[in-house]
Amino acid sequence: MELIVRERREEADRVISLLLARPDGGILPAWEPGAHVDVVLDEMTTRQYSLSSDPDDERQWRLGILRESESRGGSARIFDAIETGSKVKLSEPRNNFVLKPALEYLFIAGGIGITPILPMIRTAERSGVSWRLLYIGRSRRSMAFLDELASHGDHVTLAPKDEFGRADLAAWLGEGKLGKAVYACGPEALLLAIEHHMSGWPTGSLHVERFRPKVFEGCDDDCEFEVEFVESGVSVMVSPGQTILSAAEESGVPVFASCEEGTCGTCQTPVVEGVVDHRDSILSQEERDRHDLMLICVSRAAAGCSKLRLQA
Repeated sequence: MELIVRERREEADRVISLLLARPDGGILPAWEPGAHVDVVLDEMTTRQYSLSSDPDDERQWRLGILRESESRGGSARIFDAIETGSKVKLSEPRNNFVLKPALEYLFIAGGIGITPILPMIRTAERSGVSWRLLYIGRSRRSMAFLDELASHGDHVTLAPKDEFGRADLAAWLGEGKLGKAVYACGPEALLLAIEHHMSGWPTGSLHVERFRPKVFEGCDDDCEFEVEFVESGVSVMVSPGQTILSAAEESGVPVFASCEEGTCGTCQTPVVEGVVDHRDSILSQEERDRHDLMLICVSRAAAGCSKLRLQA
């Protein structure tokens, strides 16, 4: 769909927001907290950004965008070329970071990781569920949407590193218990630290979203294996170093993909039969253990599994 930028705002150092609407002011597709959209810059360049606006606002979306210091070109192009009045092509919203019912929410955001958390806060507030936010950043100047968060008072703990040093995650998290859910988004070092502190918590307590692929150590060596695409009636051999996605595209199997690094979920495909070596940054451990879904842009057949049957 093509939307128009109703307003571009400077939110923090190297952070802007884009307020988007239909040119005719019509109703936008519904979405839930945690959702993101693809921003299509050209045929070769697509980037994913979280929706940070109010899910109940049917006529306006907001994206928060950080100008990456090591940008591959996406964020720099948005900063340099998109202004108020610009037209932008976007996908329908997708959600791999779903806010599930809980008795208590703890939200942790690092830098631009605040964007998917903001709609979650609105939903928790409206539902009357207890919540707290720990918002970590380099400095207040780099932390977007502080004015918006100010109304929540002591529900929000700000932790700019230049003022307070490293945040005490263990003290802030407290003890794990059933019904206490943690939602975190931010740099990989922060997410790994949270995972470490929550290692003894009840299964399923932690939910994370990564902006970059997770680094996996000790993955099975790549071996050749067969993939049968059940709906298409096509079987292909996937070579070492080749992805299932590329093998499918070469064989004319209709598949969809975007990031091609296991972070957006576009290529998520049902597994009919087989054991998967999961290398994505989205699926929970429970989902991985079921072996009924996989992201074909990065994941492969596990060692000892010579064939996967996929619903595609």
